[in-house]
Amino acid sequence: MAGKILTVNLQDVLDKQVNLRDIPAVVAGLSATRTRSVATRGAVQVTADSCFRIASLTKTFTSTALVLTLREHNVPLSTPAIELLPHLAPDWRADASLTVEQILGQVSGLRESVDSTAVAALGDGHHALNEAARLVVRAGNAYEPGAHWSYYNGNYFLAGAILAALNRASYETALKKKLLEPWHLSHTSFDAPRDPVTGWDGPTELPLSDYPHSRRPSGGLWSCISDLVALGEGLLDDQALLAEIRRPRTTPGDPMTYGLGWALGPSGQMYLNGRLPGYRAAMLLVPDKDYVCVLLTNQQHALPAVARVLSDMQQPLTGDDLATDIDRFAA
Repeated sequence: MAGKILTVNLQDVLDKQVNLRDIPAVVAGLSATRTRSVATRGAVQVTADSCFRIASLTKTFTSTALVLTLREHNVPLSTPAIELLPHLAPDWRADASLTVEQILGQVSGLRESVDSTAVAALGDGHHALNEAARLVVRAGNAYEPGAHWSYYNGNYFLAGAILAALNRASYETALKKKLLEPWHLSHTSFDAPRDPVTGWDGPTELPLSDYPHSRRPSGGLWSCISDLVALGEGLLDDQALLAEIRRPRTTPGDPMTYGLGWALGPSGQMYLNGRLPGYRAAMLLVPDKDYVCVLLTNQQHALPAVARVLSDMQQPLTGDDLATDIDRFAA
């Protein structure tokens, strides 16, 4: 993966972004042809190992772990999901042809009736994810699978349930076994770290809160720059895995181009953002240039500025301005 050497300085780009001025903590990480750099900004002292909530960046972990597990079990991505979740068959009202690939690619066509309110009544034990998946398939399809892209967290409730079922373990245990431990992502967990970076809404510091088991495959992780950069490098190292994840599953009529857990840019970029109260995070890969860049912040109004930094960093490599696309992506 030979690529043009990136000459833009990460700290300079961060310092010049005036809209990051009042954010308590910003940390950015870059891997350009495997040379890593880290930059920070804000009154709160943070490092590459400081842990933030990463919200929907969790989906990249779920999709990666599930594709790896399917490969290990020699199960094609085109396998109907009902075959991997037979215990949900009595409640299955979704299209029986719905595949794992369509679920991860957000082209399932599932009726989007299961939200945070719907799963709140399921409790917070390890059973809750399975029951959330049951609600999703019980709601049926609004569109034919593969015909329509729509960003729906219910797809990842299903994906997490499949990962758990294939590993005969909880989703959290399966993720740790198949991805976090083998890839040495030691700062990434669903448990709050000992010294978490707390989130802010404007001038108000927000209390820490738990993320329910039922929703974790779509957005529950804590992580840090060092682990997220390592995740990106790991994807670039496994060409077969990367090819599956970055292959578009959308059609020309869809509002965006999307692979398995990643939006896809015009020059082959892979990007996404994450949003939770108190936090904004975003990540971008340019695989053909051996390039990974990640920003984490603890201010929920920071996404436009974060998107601008990510775009400015990759633009010398691609010529593309992606700030609006990264900001608007419906994570």
